[in-house]
Amino acid sequence: MKEWLTAEEIAVEALPRLPSTKMGVLKLADRERWNLHPTHARKRSGRGGGMEYHIALLPTLAQVTYRQRSIPVGPLPTPANVQSSAAISGRAALERDARLAILRAYELFARGQRLNQQGCEALFASKYQAGTFAIEAWVRELIPSFSVRTLARWRAAAAGDANRLGVDRGAARKGTGILETANDGAVRRWMLALITHQPHLSAKHIRRDCALEFGDRLTVVRGGGVIETIDMPPLRTFQAALKALKEAEKVVITQITNPDKFRSTMKLSGSNSLRHIDEPNALWMIDASPVDALCTDGRHSIYVCIDIATRRTVFYMSKTPRAEAVGLLLRKAILAWGVPAEIKTDNGSDFTAKASQRLLASLGIEAVLSDAFSPEQKGHVERVIGTLQRDCIALLPGFVGHSVADRKAIEGRKSFAQRLGDDDAKTFSVRYTAVETQTFVDAWADLDYAQQPHEALKRRTPAAVAEAAAHTIRRVDVRALDLLLAPTAKGDGTRTMTKRGLRIDSRHYLNGAIMVGDRVFVRHDPLDLGRIYLFRPDGETFIGEAVNAEFAGVSPGAFVQAQRTVQAEELAARKAAIEAERRKLRTGPDLAARALRKLTADRDRREAERSGVVPFPRPEVEHSTPAIAAALAAVTQPEAPPAAVVPDRAAERLAQMREQVRQAPNVTAIRPNMDTPDLRFRRALELEARIAAGEAVDSEEALQLGRYQSTPEYRARRKVHDRRQAEKAAL
Repeated sequence: MKEWLTAEEIAVEALPRLPSTKMGVLKLADRERWNLHPTHARKRSGRGGGMEYHIALLPTLAQVTYRQRSIPVGPLPTPANVQSSAAISGRAALERDARLAILRAYELFARGQRLNQQGCEALFASKYQAGTFAIEAWVRELIPSFSVRTLARWRAAAAGDANRLGVDRGAARKGTGILETANDGAVRRWMLALITHQPHLSAKHIRRDCALEFGDRLTVVRGGGVIETIDMPPLRTFQAALKALKEAEKVVITQITNPDKFRSTMKLSGSNSLRHIDEPNALWMIDASPVDALCTDGRHSIYVCIDIATRRTVFYMSKTPRAEAVGLLLRKAILAWGVPAEIKTDNGSDFTAKASQRLLASLGIEAVLSDAFSPEQKGHVERVIGTLQRDCIALLPGFVGHSVADRKAIEGRKSFAQRLGDDDAKTFSVRYTAVETQTFVDAWADLDYAQQPHEALKRRTPAAVAEAAAHTIRRVDVRALDLLLAPTAKGDGTRTMTKRGLRIDSRHYLNGAIMVGDRVFVRHDPLDLGRIYLFRPDGETFIGEAVNAEFAGVSPGAFVQAQRTVQAEELAARKAAIEAERRKLRTGPDLAARALRKLTADRDRREAERSGVVPFPRPEVEHSTPAIAAALAAVTQPEAPPAAVVPDRAAERLAQMREQVRQAPNVTAIRPNMDTPDLRFRRALELEARIAAGEAVDSEEALQLGRYQSTPEYRARRKVHDRRQAEKAAL
């Protein structure tokens, strides 16, 4: 069998739970890091290179399928008339063991004799028949006598296969009955269909339905291949055939009619499938089951956690299955053993709830879910629950039995007259509370179960294995663990801060450091209803607490005012950092100048990158349209002659019109030198320039300049003017 396969060879095999394409296998190998395995991955020797993987890296089902395919197909050579151990009956097996015992006695007898083989066989047979040879009573009862020839035949048969010593006289007749061969086996198949469809049908019902399906006559094959038609067999034949059929097809009938029993007692599960888990806390299994005992406050469920490597157990009682119970069970186990690497559960709603999955993720524990309706995949915890119910719960005074039949039997211990009017608590003598039951279960786990030797632990006890382990225990501070177990806000656990606070269950919690619009992940304080803990939405960064004034016992008005102060301080700190940057924008170049500087720098960089590169000249053509031609003619015509001189009469008329407008009562002449802020600032700049140059300035002008320089208008325009001059100098 080839044990090293390439990705392409694995894809060609089309094994279960593996991709059927080379690319899919390569992605799986990369995802599960096959290439990093020190012993099960290697470079492929030969042309093309690549990697080869050992079949040990494949999933268990894929490995089994691949190995089965590698077994040579075809019947193995066997001696004639050899019966397999599975086919031999109980009587034949006893006879085989008796004859083997006789052969072993003969070998011991022959060692001390000096006779030849024939003489030894004859003497041994005569002594056995005379009863002078000491041998077990049950052997002599099954085989009272035998001949020398029979002894020789037994010796020859035992040399090939010991099962040949057991003669199953009914084996030759198996499968040859009338109802098993009638109508080419159709009657047998129909009978199987009837009893799997309705297991409670009697032989009478089946005979009547077969007559309806096949008629009153059946076709059978007699010895020598002779086909014969016979009447429908009598009821006794159907009874015998039905009994033999149920025995021969017991497994398949159970699988169809009682799948739970088939999974529990007949489906192959193997043993020690997790023997590679030899380090404590490498893998835990968790499950829950109703307790087969009543408490004074009703019936409870019990959650069970088992460490696979040591078989240590932890139990937790809960009124109803819920995610909180899973968290409390984990808290109890983690504080006792440390943090595990993996936890395997079924698909129950309490295990797949967001709270349970969030807790496992927060603790860094990998959650592994078994397939639906596959309790055999977590058989360790299933067996622990069964042991608990039988060895521990059965001792409690409120025990109600493991099944309905057990419960009826317990109820039957009292007569109907004694039970008349009694409730379950009195009928089953319930005296323990859930707390007392939890105490008893914990004591049983530590003092009984943990001290019992286990076959899977090589007859060692769970307590001894745990004490001898040399692993590193990962501990968690109990305060942090309790906070992770604290209930979260309803929904996904997140809330958005509003101006009134974080709304949780019609109550508002305030924290001035959290800004309005921020989304946070909320955990309740299990010991203080008025306090909540706030985290980033991913739940991994603690950012503070929020308080509800009403439940915290403080004045709402004073508390709100204090939170406003906290918010104002937080905003002031944030605002100060922003204002420091804004001042740079107010005193430095404006945004347009900064943008122009960046664009200019980008242009210079591009030109520097293109230096030394001369682009090819592109072909050019003259583009023209009628409108373009007309415009070109207009701009290229000779200059017009100077305008003619206005006649004196027209000039006089224009002067008269202007004089009339000036003397009109409702017309105000526009002052040609209207005083504006720009003109005032420009005159100030001119005076400053004259003074700086040493020119003489009139005292009135100097006085006006001093008054103007003290105004806000001058100061503002002066700042703008100086900034522009600086920018021009920088460019």
